[in-house]
Amino acid sequence: MRLLVVEDDPTIAEPLQRGLMREGFDVDLAATGAEALAAGECDLVLLDLGLPDIDGRDVCRQLRARSGIPIIVVTARGDEIDRVILLELGADDYVVKPFGFRELLARIRAVLRRTSGGPPTAQTDARIDAGLLQIDTRTRNVTYDGRPVALTPKEHDLLVYLARDPDVVHTREQIIENVWDDNWWGSTKTLDVHVASLRKKLAPETIETVRGVGFRFVDVATLP
Repeated sequence: MRLLVVEDDPTIAEPLQRGLMREGFDVDLAATGAEALAAGECDLVLLDLGLPDIDGRDVCRQLRARSGIPIIVVTARGDEIDRVILLELGADDYVVKPFGFRELLARIRAVLRRTSGGPPTAQTDARIDAGLLQIDTRTRNVTYDGRPVALTPKEHDLLVYLARDPDVVHTREQIIENVWDDNWWGSTKTLDVHVASLRKKLAPETIETVRGVGFRFVDVATLP
């Protein structure tokens, strides 16, 4: 696995590179947002927000716009709304400085595990047809009412989880465990952010809130 570490402080970047290489990763460094955007292909980006040339949120937005590469944001900002906004921009996870190396390593491996996925075991697993919604889980292509829909990796995973069982109510805890996995340490408000984004990209009525319980996917074509 090749990682891109975007960090302008060499006293952080270089020890981090050495530590990740000891864990078996190939690691490239970028000290600026411009270097990050010009870097070659990698399997995951570890993106610090405090860059000298481009705001880290803009770098995150541009990276997400052109690929589904997993992004873990590193932030020194403790305000939760900042972190929620970053997840809206397409980041898959975040860590707050100061952080422990083992914590970071666990998050990297969890994100890679969630986003890499394995080959489907049967053809029925590879394609989901739920009325107006079609998902090809092999190519991660999504169409709704005949139009292609661009989703972030986590939006895609959430939609697949809900759409596999239309009209089944999933609790917030079940969704977090299965979509973000049980190593997620963030706020459950992240779930609300992703649900709101899916409603905007599909249709408001496609994901129903069951008050006090969780959410369910609704096949709009079956509504009266």
